[in-house]
Amino acid sequence: MEQRKDNPILNLTIDFSIALIVYVEQLENKKKYVVAKQLLRSGTSIGANVHEAQNAESKLDFIHKLKIAHKEADETMYWLTICEKADSYPTNIELKGKLHSIIKVLSKIIASTKNNLKAKRTIDALSN
Repeated sequence: MEQRKDNPILNLTIDFSIALIVYVEQLENKKKYVVAKQLLRSGTSIGANVHEAQNAESKLDFIHKLKIAHKEADETMYWLTICEKADSYPTNIELKGKLHSIIKVLSKIIASTKNNLKAKRTIDALSN
């Protein structure tokens, strides 16, 4: 899939997913299968939901899909924190940094879309 130059959040989530896959392979090499599976599921779901949001049927649907991506990012942060704190697990601080960036961007997109939706509703109400 070609990354969209004009869509930073898509690019961030794709780059994160690729880096996450490499880290999950390290976990699997250490036989940490349960956490690896959970981390892979939640971490790649972030980008899948962001990608799906690009084809949302409405602004509310767009917000909903990005909120799901945000929840998956929170869960992924949980699993990365578990790995960081467990002595027998390899850590990857770079992944947490990338994930923090994704969470910040998602939060900003959700907030600005909500504000734009409220402004549009206000304008529509005033014009009726």
